[in-house]
Amino acid sequence: MTIATRRLPSWMKTPLPSGKEYISLKNLASAQKLNTICVSGNCPNKAECWGASTASFMILGEKCTRNCRFCDVKNMIPDPVDMDEPQRLTETIRALGIKHCVITSVTRDDLEDGGAAFWALTIQTIRKMNPGVTIETLIPDFHARAELIGKVVDAAPEVISHNMETVRRLTPKVRDIARYDRSLKVIEIIASSGIVPKSGIMVGLGETEAEVLETMDDLLAAGCRVLTIGQYLQPSPHHLKIEEYVQPEIFIKYREAALAKGFSMVESSPLVRSSYHAERHIHA
Repeated sequence: MTIATRRLPSWMKTPLPSGKEYISLKNLASAQKLNTICVSGNCPNKAECWGASTASFMILGEKCTRNCRFCDVKNMIPDPVDMDEPQRLTETIRALGIKHCVITSVTRDDLEDGGAAFWALTIQTIRKMNPGVTIETLIPDFHARAELIGKVVDAAPEVISHNMETVRRLTPKVRDIARYDRSLKVIEIIASSGIVPKSGIMVGLGETEAEVLETMDDLLAAGCRVLTIGQYLQPSPHHLKIEEYVQPEIFIKYREAALAKGFSMVESSPLVRSSYHAERHIHA
């Protein structure tokens, strides 16, 4: 069955986004030539998050040097780094009265430092003009180079997240270039800094329950304290197909298991994405 004809289960359906806050953010982000992962990733929760003065912005362009098989971000040769982007982003956050922002980026393996210095500049610029805003960063792996991750750490966001995306067995099938153990190393580096370490996985790609629980154990051993679990949705017929729509009660079971194992905070439901309720996670 193709993505065009496959019917979503009732628990995966959400109302179309609307409302003053949603329209204002959409229009201003477009006018400022900013990318939001909410739109680029077609997130089902963007209306809820934008309505709560929380937004997720994607820096360093919209063209990624990697070609992960679950992701709808374009795999193309990236454009030159836009050094005015941090200022435009900062002005947008201020104009919209955003209280908590999540910043992510495409992976820029074409840059010597993977864009780490630009990450730091962006956080510092936001802090200068918006001192009351809290920040979560969702970073690429930077090839687990501690000196590059350290640039983000030194800019002192409240949360640093790096997603595992899937279980060990499926990582080569799902992710491009990324390695399971390398991502665990990234989490270890974040955890050692004292900043809240966070990660997320998708389900419905063919993983087993035992593999999900094993991934939880691996993340906890690396120092992770916040976990998100959501349903994989196929962006197009060219991406990995959905192997299963995981029942809502299974997400509840995963949440209870993760909390029992020792995670401080867990978001687990079909529509959860890595930035869902991100404003809560600064307290982990």
